[in-house]
Amino acid sequence: MTVSPSPSPDHTSLPELREQYRRLLHRLEANEREFRRLARSVWRVQEDERRRIARELHDGIGQNLTALKHRIAQLGSDLSAGTGAHARVDAALALCSDTLEDTRQLSRLLRPAILDDLGLEAALRWLARSQGEASGLAVTVETEPLPRLADDLQTLLFRVAQEALGNVARHAGAANVLIRLIARNEHLQLQVLDDGRGCDPATAPASGGSGLGGMRERLRLHGGRLELHSSPGNGTRVRAVVPLDDD
Repeated sequence: MTVSPSPSPDHTSLPELREQYRRLLHRLEANEREFRRLARSVWRVQEDERRRIARELHDGIGQNLTALKHRIAQLGSDLSAGTGAHARVDAALALCSDTLEDTRQLSRLLRPAILDDLGLEAALRWLARSQGEASGLAVTVETEPLPRLADDLQTLLFRVAQEALGNVARHAGAANVLIRLIARNEHLQLQVLDDGRGCDPATAPASGGSGLGGMRERLRLHGGRLELHSSPGNGTRVRAVVPLDDD
């Protein structure tokens, strides 16, 4: 008597395999979208906290330092010129002024009010001026008429420009920098070009303090990408590309 072999429990037809693959792919895509949504939410919370701290520094500590400076100046006006006490008051005034300026600068670096009040272009021009004054770089900003940008997208590109310009000041040995903001083929491009010593793009992301990894990951959360074009002795171009439709 011959016994027919029973079907293998692992036997699955090709249509069934295709359906399983389709469901798995759909689940992976859904998980990726959820991860991006959560990561962007975390980043938004971080920026909100930066905004809150910046406001407290400016409106709280900054105003208190301004009031203290005026009080010290009033005390100094009651003292006779040329006395030791008058010299100490002048020194206290100078220290108060320096601390006030440091507080304002820290507030602007945390979250410049101009970004929220006037938008990305104005914030980039402020960044160019402040970084140029601090580092001796000649920084030029070029923009073209752009559609209204979402707040998250403006913040993203400002942070990329801030990090890229900081890298130039710290590492490039450049004299001139160009920040260019343009729209091409439903994408927004932010380019930061310098005439510095350049680098090897293959090793730059691994170098300490460059910030390239963080910039790249933030752009990916918004469906964008970061490109680095450079060679030793020929300057560097950092280009961030992100869809104008940031949904």
